[in-house]
Amino acid sequence: MAYNNAVEEFRDEEYPMMKGKVYLDHGGTTIYSKSLIEAFSEKMITNLYGNPHSASDPAKLSGDEVDSIREKALRFFKADPAHFDLVFTANASAAIKLVGESFRDLAVASSVSGAFWFGYHKDSHNSVVGIREYADSNQHCFVSDDEVEQWLSGYAAHINSSTDGSLPGLFAYPGQSNMTGRRLPLSWTATLRQSPKPHLQNTYSLLDAAALATTTQLDLSDPENAPDFVALSFYKIFGFPDLGALIIRKKSGHILSWRRYFGGGTVNGVTVLHEATMRRRNDALHEGLGDGTLPFHSIVALGCALDVHKKLYGCMKAISRHTSFLGHRLYTRVSSLSHYNGRPACVVYNDIADYTDPTRQGSTVAFNLVRADGTFVRYSQVEQLANDRKIYLRAGGLCNPGGIASLLKIEPWQFKRAWSAGHNCGDVGDTEIINGKPTGVVRASLGAMSTVSDVDTFIQFVSETFVEHPGQELAIPKLETLHQNPSRTGFQDGGYGISNFNAEARVIPPPPRLAPQRGLAPIHSRTQLSAHDAGNEIRRLSPESPTRRYQHQRQNIQHLVPLEDEFENRDTYFDVDTEGAVAHRPPPLNASSSAMSLPVHPTSRTKRSLFTKKSNDSYLLPPNEMSPGTTMTGKTLSAEDAELQELIKNNLVLGEERIKGKSMRFWKGGSAKDI
Repeated sequence: MAYNNAVEEFRDEEYPMMKGKVYLDHGGTTIYSKSLIEAFSEKMITNLYGNPHSASDPAKLSGDEVDSIREKALRFFKADPAHFDLVFTANASAAIKLVGESFRDLAVASSVSGAFWFGYHKDSHNSVVGIREYADSNQHCFVSDDEVEQWLSGYAAHINSSTDGSLPGLFAYPGQSNMTGRRLPLSWTATLRQSPKPHLQNTYSLLDAAALATTTQLDLSDPENAPDFVALSFYKIFGFPDLGALIIRKKSGHILSWRRYFGGGTVNGVTVLHEATMRRRNDALHEGLGDGTLPFHSIVALGCALDVHKKLYGCMKAISRHTSFLGHRLYTRVSSLSHYNGRPACVVYNDIADYTDPTRQGSTVAFNLVRADGTFVRYSQVEQLANDRKIYLRAGGLCNPGGIASLLKIEPWQFKRAWSAGHNCGDVGDTEIINGKPTGVVRASLGAMSTVSDVDTFIQFVSETFVEHPGQELAIPKLETLHQNPSRTGFQDGGYGISNFNAEARVIPPPPRLAPQRGLAPIHSRTQLSAHDAGNEIRRLSPESPTRRYQHQRQNIQHLVPLEDEFENRDTYFDVDTEGAVAHRPPPLNASSSAMSLPVHPTSRTKRSLFTKKSNDSYLLPPNEMSPGTTMTGKTLSAEDAELQELIKNNLVLGEERIKGKSMRFWKGGSAKDI
């Protein structure tokens, strides 16, 4: 590790937009230099660039620049153009998607089952995880490095859907976690290619290098050990232009030729009348994969970025040493912060926190702040308070679901309950901390132009704002509890109650629904009702029916709420709009029950119906006040209806739903069973 003092000398001149600010989100994008913008501006002013698909002199100039910069970019990553090709894309996600689409089309066209196998590491970005939608059920998430090693050694062949190698396969993982900065073994790609195991010989490798390439040298000098495909984003390295790339090992490039889509400029000929045929350009891999006109102005800017970057920093190894020095300083200092009672003020997340070894750890720190009483500070509060001090961080789920789940110990069912309570990744709200656990993190990531002052200013901010001293409490308010219910803690298994979230966020899961959730109708005019009043309102608005199953020819039940006060008369509210949508919601903070229980606006039954147009499917209406075995007209119910009514009366079942001949019974506690 070695600090680059030259950065101190040129930062104010090259990065004037950073004066008086601390930018710690280089994992999102780094900052462009003044020299880069000036060089690009000069290029654009002094040259006339045309569409490379034309044959004019301006078009030829653009085409020549694009070819030259493509080769220069390959050499920046030590990739020999004789063994590698580069396809320009919008970003790393577009490059990853291109590979996923190619495997999907390959599987459909050439495998007996029409499928391919996809494996990905739990630290993968959402853009990598998304490929699993092309693979359907033939996918596997590796939960640890050890599991990957066992699979590569042949001891976990069952992970692949086809152990005999009959299915094409794709194994993808990040070179560096975009959440924690941990760097994963680059040796896996060579092990995969050299394996004699049948289930591995037909499996290719995809390296997501978007985070890795930001502050270290991506070395593709050995084509036999290099990944088959590498995705990256140039704006994360240079700050500008907004451009990505897919680097392809030429010996593996035939896979991408199976991609069915073609765009302008990627084909030599197409017929559309009477028959559909086409001839794809195949002089070079990139010619058949660049969809439409290349972003040639952005590629010109990339050429400027490569030149200016070398002038300012020399090489990526110097940046790696510089950022490793700063990353170690940031990690050690933030980890050492503690409250007056000895409790650490910061929890840092990482599988292997070794900030002294740049081969294992990048210059990124993912953390959450903790109060002296052990409760977490909301990550959005940290981000906002830092922003007010002109310190710029990233907070939330970071598009890394595996990292969040594994390091914050959140189970899938907890995520689902959080979603049902309205939690969304990136949203600021009462669901950031659930069951005492944060659902996201704060991330500080460093870049080539970061300085010691950036790190120390941030540490000072955390110390002054979040570290508690004797007799002092943080000025940051805790989330007000929506309800007090000491008898229930956590997400109750099978219960629809209030959850105790250690005095942070308390979330009420939505009520049971007697119809599939297809999205609420727009709320035009809302009236807040208690659960009891909502139940009465549903009874009042329900069409009278001789039986409890009712075929409504015009409308279809969208949402129903339990008629019993499932929340034990606590302050639970429902929105009932003038067009019939019923939506569960907690009351606003500081709102009392009496203030929220407003009278229902008098409207016609047509407008206040609890149905919305959908289909002629048959659904149960809310239970009527009647004795078991009889209807409102006095007619005898069927044995099945009588049984259901008895279950409802005894408070064992919430209701039943019939959709296209199939019935589903909803038992109290939230479970649903076919009958």
